[in-house]
Amino acid sequence: MVKHRRLVNLSKEVFAWLLSLVILVPFLMVLLNSVKSVTEAATMSLSLPSEFLFSNYLEVLKDKRIYSSFFNSLFLSTAASLITLVVSAMAAFVISRNRTRLNMVVYSIFLLGLVAPMNYVTTMKVMQMLNIINTYTGAYLLYSAIFIPFTVFLYFGFIGSIPKELDESAVIDGCGGGRLFFQVIFPLLKPVTVTAIIINFLNCWNDFIIPLYFLNSSDKWGMIMVMYNYFSTYISSWNLVSAAMILNLLPIIVVYAIGQKYIISGMTAGAVKG
Repeated sequence: MVKHRRLVNLSKEVFAWLLSLVILVPFLMVLLNSVKSVTEAATMSLSLPSEFLFSNYLEVLKDKRIYSSFFNSLFLSTAASLITLVVSAMAAFVISRNRTRLNMVVYSIFLLGLVAPMNYVTTMKVMQMLNIINTYTGAYLLYSAIFIPFTVFLYFGFIGSIPKELDESAVIDGCGGGRLFFQVIFPLLKPVTVTAIIINFLNCWNDFIIPLYFLNSSDKWGMIMVMYNYFSTYISSWNLVSAAMILNLLPIIVVYAIGQKYIISGMTAGAVKG
């Protein structure tokens, strides 16, 4: 029995490594080609370069658009994540603690946002009426609207696992509604909060559609749009394209590395508790 279990675990581990190759192989290919010469990078192979040319990164960093696009992506991703976080946490707390028929209908509407596609024509018309199209405000509000349904879903399940007696004790001690949530409940939501921040931040950072349709000014574009321009401008210089892609991935890797230990616990708790 023990031998059979070890064999099953080994099979799962081998399968997991094989599955990870789908991500690791392309990443390794881009990483190697980012330090190759133009001629060697043209083949887009996994072979080692004859000489490691880290100067490719310096060449990419000479482009001033890299810096402006980095701060654009950082601002939009941070703003959208924070707005989504606060709104979703408070909404999920109210719905979870007061499960009336109306609140559950509201929660069902949030869940529809997970599967219902966004109508770009209608969204653009609304943003034009509000005069927020091609603005940072319109972009991060739109991102927040897209991310809120999933974040509410995560918070709703996790808050349901917190005993209501904790709320009652805080109210007896004189806590108001705002103080109860922000000082008592919210600190207990750390795993799911970190999970929501990371997922929403990465989704916003990697998004291509919203900047393409709703941010017409190139000076407001983020890193992903600059990568798109690199494909068209340096189509014959795959070493520079690869170096630019690696620079775009670095913030994502850093954010994920900081909070990855909370992701599994946060998503699991949000999905099964409550």
